[in-house]
Amino acid sequence: MDTLAVNRNGQFSPDLDYSVVVPVFNSEESLAELFERLKNVFGESRASFEVIFIDDNSRDESWSVLSKLKASFPEQVTAIRLSRNFGQHNATFCGFGFVRGARVITIDDDLQTPPEEILKLIETANATDADLIYGFYGKKNHSRLRNAGSRTLKKSARLFRDSPGEGSSFRMLTFDLISKILHHNHNFIFLDEVLLWYTDDIMFAEVQHLPRKYKQSGYSTISLFKLFANLVLYYTMVPLRLLVYGGFMVSLITFVYGLYSIVKKMIYDVPLGYTSLIVTILFSTSIILFSLGVLGEYLSRIYQVQNRKPPFSIKKVLK
Repeated sequence: MDTLAVNRNGQFSPDLDYSVVVPVFNSEESLAELFERLKNVFGESRASFEVIFIDDNSRDESWSVLSKLKASFPEQVTAIRLSRNFGQHNATFCGFGFVRGARVITIDDDLQTPPEEILKLIETANATDADLIYGFYGKKNHSRLRNAGSRTLKKSARLFRDSPGEGSSFRMLTFDLISKILHHNHNFIFLDEVLLWYTDDIMFAEVQHLPRKYKQSGYSTISLFKLFANLVLYYTMVPLRLLVYGGFMVSLITFVYGLYSIVKKMIYDVPLGYTSLIVTILFSTSIILFSLGVLGEYLSRIYQVQNRKPPFSIKKVLK
């Protein structure tokens, strides 16, 4: 945690060329190969580097593998274990507090993005000097359900705010950008949204996305839905705006229907039915309860932020 504190106070300057941040969850089979391939990538370019692994409370032997990697490569490996599962974005954010590289690369632990594709990010960075470079996948080798969920998140990013909507977990950031986002202290973190608060100097490099070689995806349908819901509630005002517009439309419809009922009664002496009255009451009540539920979700998240619920908690660090 000492490095994190120094970074947050802005009293630290990078002394390596690259830092690679890898969030880890149940990846015992791929970690050794991942590190070896990363080592080869930077060895060819003769660049100084480090790899920061953040074990997001894995249930397999991932931590044991990371401990062995640390013992074998003490200068290049930092291993961090979180006290419970906080999610991929929070784990990555934790790793940012330990970086020492002028450029920081994030990559998944499953080898679906070949580590050799880092060279494309480096090439784009050298050509553009952008603050943030995303690896863009022309074709993603996920399941149909996972791809549909990813498309929904990206389209939502474009719809809800001015976002390129093509972010991925394979990215390169400058150390200066890392130093800025470390001041972000919400318990729920969606990195691609946070990064947009601090820069619009963004470039893309098309990279490969291979079929899954080892484990199954850590994202289930439920976890993707929760991620989407938290993204909307934490980083947009869309639900509140929908309530405003929806409330106006319901009021307008109710007003028109009321006039229609009065006219029918006065001109045609048509008796007012109880069915329409009950339906109107139930519909209005359901709208009110739904609105209160949305407001309650916002209040709950405001309370969590004000209560300073931490975005992560570290159990052990090997550095």
